[in-house]
Amino acid sequence: MELPHAYTTITPAVPEWLNKGDNAWQLTAATLVGIQSMPGLVILYASIVKKKWAVNSAFMALYAFAAVLICWVLVGYRMAFGDKLLPFWAQGAPALGQKFLITRAKVPESGHFHDDGRPESEMVEPYYPMASLVYFQFTFAAITMILLAGSVLGRMNIRAWMAFVPLWLIFSYTVGAFSLWGGGFLYHWGVIDYSGGYVIHLSSGIAGFTAAYWVGPRLKSDRERFPPNNVLLMLAGAGLLWMGWSGFNGGAPYAANIDASIAVLNTNICAATSLLVWTSLDVVFFGKPSVIGAVQGMMTGLVCITPGAGLVQSWAAIVMGMLAGSVPWVSMMVLHKKSSLLQKVDDTLGVFHTHAVAGLLGGILTGLFAEPALCRLILPVTNSRGAFYGGSGGFQLVKQLVAAMFVIGWNIVSTTIILLGIRLFIPLRMPDAQLMIGDDAVHGEEAYALWGDGEKYDPTRHSGWNNTSSLYAEEIAPSPYINGARGVTINL
Repeated sequence: MELPHAYTTITPAVPEWLNKGDNAWQLTAATLVGIQSMPGLVILYASIVKKKWAVNSAFMALYAFAAVLICWVLVGYRMAFGDKLLPFWAQGAPALGQKFLITRAKVPESGHFHDDGRPESEMVEPYYPMASLVYFQFTFAAITMILLAGSVLGRMNIRAWMAFVPLWLIFSYTVGAFSLWGGGFLYHWGVIDYSGGYVIHLSSGIAGFTAAYWVGPRLKSDRERFPPNNVLLMLAGAGLLWMGWSGFNGGAPYAANIDASIAVLNTNICAATSLLVWTSLDVVFFGKPSVIGAVQGMMTGLVCITPGAGLVQSWAAIVMGMLAGSVPWVSMMVLHKKSSLLQKVDDTLGVFHTHAVAGLLGGILTGLFAEPALCRLILPVTNSRGAFYGGSGGFQLVKQLVAAMFVIGWNIVSTTIILLGIRLFIPLRMPDAQLMIGDDAVHGEEAYALWGDGEKYDPTRHSGWNNTSSLYAEEIAPSPYINGARGVTINL
């Protein structure tokens, strides 16, 4: 059968190595992951926090998205996916030149060899240009940074945050990305991190918790009462996050292939299962379902499946979802209240529980449930399998644990050094005077205009008020909700 002319024509813009379907899917997947951050997490953060922090929380995410992109193309991408400099780091260089960006994509250190030097798997070379891969991997770096921000919302000095973002990207994120994805020592050892359970979620959870320790806590009043200012808008952000995860895990194979299909299905199965389990636990122990709890359960399910999305069977995705909805729930609702360290550190959105705990859990479960036939579709080390399937699977579990310890250790050390360095020049925490006011003190802006064009209603500026105020006071019963919207508070 003769192929259509559109698939056989070779032009300068359509070289012979270009697969239009793969390129279209990779750009679509990158856009989906980008939407998770902008506007997904921007909306989620702005609405899940107390009203006085809505603008600041959204801005921290917005700034991180933009700053990461520029740092990524200037030096970050090739530090994570370039030529080897150290076993855990690649050589940094710009990814801006036309000669680099229009060539066929490749991960130069990804070719894997047997111990005797014989080739075991070829270098990763997707069928699309380098520009597509650079942008796709940027969206992963950006969302990692924004997830980390969830730990320090409501008190971190915005200038300190602006300095922290490029430094953490360069000295922390690129190390994990190269080590596990770009051809570093953990990649060649055979550690499995399909789409970022360690590189993204364990890293952001541990780094966020470390940053929360060094930045310090919110005001006592904010820690005691921090209700979301808009639960429905929070659900809109969460929905963008969930749907965008199809690009997150579906784009990991770098092709529109059958492994991408498995990954997308497993991602949604695990997220739905985890949400239902978390909600059920809320009902059993607290007597009612929590919307915030459902969002947390959705998140832990998405995080848990990420390190093995395209490598486990769908029944295993359900098992992982059940554990993702229960283990982090116990960590957040039970262990947190019994641990003096967890009580001391003010992790605003519980990123440690939803990302570090869930990411570590997912990595361990991948070491148990990685299916050999699915592993052969994509992994560089042949005969990879989970412990559940016998053979070398038991050692795979050991690899997963060792890699987790490396990621945890590196993020604690690098985040600490970066923040202590910044603290020499910029205070990490806002002064109490700003913390009392919030957005208006930090940005000169507020999230909601309740009267006119950006002005709040001021009764003293409207004629007749003084003459009628006593009448209205007699006719209008005081609202029982005068102190603000009622909602479920994440009580950590």
